[in-house]
Formats: sequence, C-alpha cells, structure tokens
Amino acid sequence: MEYSESEHGHIDDRIPILVSSLFVVRSYYIREDRAYEFHIDGKDTLKGDFVRLVKELDGYGYHAMLSRADESNDAISARDLILLVIPKVQPTRRFKPWMPVVLFIATVAVVLYDGLLRSEGLAGLVYGPWQMAALYTLSLMGILGIHELGHMLASRVHRIKATWPFFIPGVPGFFVPTFGAVIFSRAPMTNRDVLFDIGVSGPIAGLIVTIVVSFYGAMLSPLIDEAQARAMMANAQLIPLQPSLLMELAFELTGKSVPGYVPVLSPVAFAAWIGFLITFLNLLPAWQLDGGHIARATLGYKWQRRLTFVSVVILAALGYIFMAMFIMFMSARTQDVRPLDDVSPLSRGRRILFMVVIVLAVLCAPIPSWV
Repeated sequence: MEYSESEHGHIDDRIPILVSSLFVVRSYYIREDRAYEFHIDGKDTLKGDFVRLVKELDGYGYHAMLSRADESNDAISARDLILLVIPKVQPTRRFKPWMPVVLFIATVAVVLYDGLLRSEGLAGLVYGPWQMAALYTLSLMGILGIHELGHMLASRVHRIKATWPFFIPGVPGFFVPTFGAVIFSRAPMTNRDVLFDIGVSGPIAGLIVTIVVSFYGAMLSPLIDEAQARAMMANAQLIPLQPSLLMELAFELTGKSVPGYVPVLSPVAFAAWIGFLITFLNLLPAWQLDGGHIARATLGYKWQRRLTFVSVVILAALGYIFMAMFIMFMSARTQDVRPLDDVSPLSRGRRILFMVVIVLAVLCAPIPSWV
C-alpha cells in the first residue's frame, strides 16, 4: 500500500485502518483539501460495506463518496474505484425555525378561504359552505401532509436528516390554493436505494390518501343535466377540468357517471383532482421533482437529464406551459443530486417498483382534451 501526505495534509491513522478493514485498498494519498483519496477494488458486498463505512465515519467527523475512475465501466467489480473520505463541513442554517409553522398556518388559511369560495356558489351540496370548506381543507391538507410525511418517514428510516415541510400557499379562487410543500435534506443520500426510497415514498403515500378522498368527493358531487352544464360553461360558472383515469374511475364506481348528466366537482372532489395532479407532476422523471430523484437513482444522471426534456414536452402537450418552462429553467441552474455511493446499482425490487411508478404517473395524469 502506498500513500503520500500533502504539504497541508495530516494523517489520521483511524481512516486508513477503517477503510482497509472493509475494502481492498491498492493505494491512497491525502489531497490538499484534507480529503483521503483511496483507490480500491470493487466487490459484491460493496454497497453494504460502504453503508457501514459511512456510519463509522460519521463519528469521526468525515463522510465518504464512491465513484468510478473509469465512468464508462458500469461493473461494480471493476478495479480502480475511487473512494474519497472528506472532512464534514458544518452546514449553515438557511431557515428560521418558525418558518415552517408560519407557512403551514398561512396555507391552511388560504385553502380554507378557497374552499369557502368554491362552496358558496355551488348548489346541490350536502353540507353548508363552511362545513364543505372545512372538509375541503382537511382533504387537501391531508393529501399534502401525508405526502410530506412519507418523505420524512423514509428519511428517518435511512437516518437522513431533513427539515420540516415548507408549505407554499397559492392564491384563493385562482386555479389551486397551494403549490404543495418542500422538504430540504440536511445530509447527502447514502446510495441509490436511499435516494429512490425517499423520492418514491411521498407520492405513494399521498396517492393513497388522494384515492380515498376522490371516492368521498365523488359521492358529494351533485349531478346536473347536460343542457344546464353547457349553459353554465357558457357563462363561465362551470369550468371543465381534465380528469385523470383514477378520478374517472372514482366517479364511475360511485355511480356518478350517468348518461345525460354531468357531475359537478364538489370541493372535496376538487381536492382529489389537485392531489392526482400533484402526484402526476411529482412522478415526472424531471429535474428535482420526486420522479427526477427516482429516475436518477434508477437510470443515472445522463438518462435523468434526457427524461427531463421528455417531461417538458409532455407538460407542454397537456397545456401546462408554465410548469414546463419552470422545469426547463430550474434544471439548468441546479446541481445533480448525486448519492455518496454512485457505483452500486439500484436493487432489483426497486427497479420493478420504478415501472409501477411509471404506470401510476399515467393513471394520475390529466387526460388531455384532444384525446
């Protein structure tokens, strides 16, 4: 084993001993930035051994990154893998502790007011405006909250520190009253499995709640005859929305698909419509969306970049031009979410789940008017 010490470096004997106990080290040296660069051989237990190394290094104040010296070789058994052991830098706090609470309260208030606006002018509802607005708020915030809870639980399982969700209020009475929520990770993803799990957990959890809400919302939705529906649309009293296949299924199974009649979305059904839309958008394999993280974990960085452009085209075809432009703009300005171990492939079960995710995205997608 060979090593060299840089002019500004120092040797912590624990690091080479620990790495050598887990990997076949061919050489290492200390770089000027105080990082240890090990050249190691790949092996079948690489993924598990790297996870163990990360846990051990955490107590030393270091973290590790694993990559290939030859990026064209995808085999984990290839020689000359590069393992970096880097001193941790204490992250600076970017947000005030009270910000998630204030944003949550503001979002609840906006959603409640939006529900009141959508309930007051809608005839045939079972409940009064305030009751319906409360159900609407509970439904929509439940969908969003469970979505974020899924991310938080997956982060907790994998011991990835994350912030509380930052809910983003919208404009009441205008399209959607909230733009969802975001959670910021305070630590890098250990490997592709972790990146996949944290990415997929939110949309799946939120979708389960959305499906339940869609059935209840469909049952609360009044029916009007087609002539009345055409008159209301002509006067802009009724705005047709693009339903998803799952949304149509909920109305079909609750007996709300009656020939000669048109169901008017109750506020609770509208909350489900938002839930399906948010799930679809999040499952797109683009940029920093949940689906982008899932695609990055499954297919790698290059394919994620390609699928980002595919997602932009899909959004444009569906009429969501602003969202398509936003993804294009942000994808050019943000860095790759690279896991610490970017060598070990995704597990087989997760690769199968990736195919399921694609199907769910199609089922949640709004059906375009030109179909």
